[in-house]
Parts: sequence; C-alpha cells; structure tokens
Amino acid sequence: MSVSAPLQLTLALIKPDISAAPMLVRAVFARLSAAEFRVVRSRRLTLSRPSAEALYAEHAGRFFHNRLVTFVSSGPLWALVLARPDAIAAWRRLMGPTKVYRAVYSHPESLRAVYGLTDTRNGLHGSDSPQSAAREIEFFFPEFDAEGWLDRERAAQEQREVVERVDNDVTGRVMTSRTE
Repeated sequence: MSVSAPLQLTLALIKPDISAAPMLVRAVFARLSAAEFRVVRSRRLTLSRPSAEALYAEHAGRFFHNRLVTFVSSGPLWALVLARPDAIAAWRRLMGPTKVYRAVYSHPESLRAVYGLTDTRNGLHGSDSPQSAAREIEFFFPEFDAEGWLDRERAAQEQREVVERVDNDVTGRVMTSRTE
C-alpha cells in the first residue's frame, strides 16, 4: 500500500450465493487480506425485500431489478466496510466485471470469475463512487461515523510517519557516526 495515497472507505457485500458457503466466505476474506484491505466493520444479515428494494432503488424499472432484489433478499449476506488507499477502485478490480462471463475471460483471477454463477448471482457488490460508498455504508452501518473514523486513522498515520522519520534520522546519524 502506498503511504502517500489517501485512505478511503468502501462498502462490500458478499451476496447470499457465497455467504451460504463458509469456506467461500473465508476465501473472500483471505483475498481481502492479501490485497491489504482492512475490514473496519462487518455484519451478517438477511435483507428484507423492502430493504433490498431501497438498496437498489437506482435500478428500479430496469429489466434485472426484480431478479436482483429477489436474489439479494433470498438469504444471509455479509456487509463489510473496507479501508485502504483507493479502496473503491481496488475492491472493484478485485471483484472483477459485473458480468460473470466477461470476468471469466478478461479477469480470470477476479472474485466474480472464480465464485460468480450468473450476472444476477455474481457473488459480490461494491460501491462505485465515494458518494455511493457513503450512502451504502450509512444504509448498513447507521451507527458508524465514517468521517470520524477516517480522521482518527489519518491522524494516527501522520504520527506513524513522524515516528518513522525520526527513527530514520536517528538511525542515519548512528550509522554515520560509526563510519567516521
């Protein structure tokens, strides 16, 4: 992870098709860890149909809306708040294209290529913009103060960077005095 890139939050959903298989959920969490995501909040829940309709309201009237709402409310899912620099784009790259057949051919290592079944049952959801991330995090985690969390993490990162600079400066002086 780049220290200079700003920390960002995004929402990830592990949909019912993957959530039904604990081994697959563990595999997704392992891939998140390998990609240097921090899971800031997590919740396993089952969405009611009205909640699923509210979540996907932007797609109301589209041909796939009913299938998507029916599927997402069909069983337990995992809602996650993920953090890392450029989290939204990084999570979307890890998921791969929405259409599973496209993911299989163009991004064969992506989560959707590996675990997705169909375009509706593609296993995962991710916010597509900072505005969507804020709205979706609020939807699933209304008690979570995302801006407060980011402010505290940024302050802690600044402190770590100061300590690292001081350590490097001291180490450099010690090494220089030993070679003189």
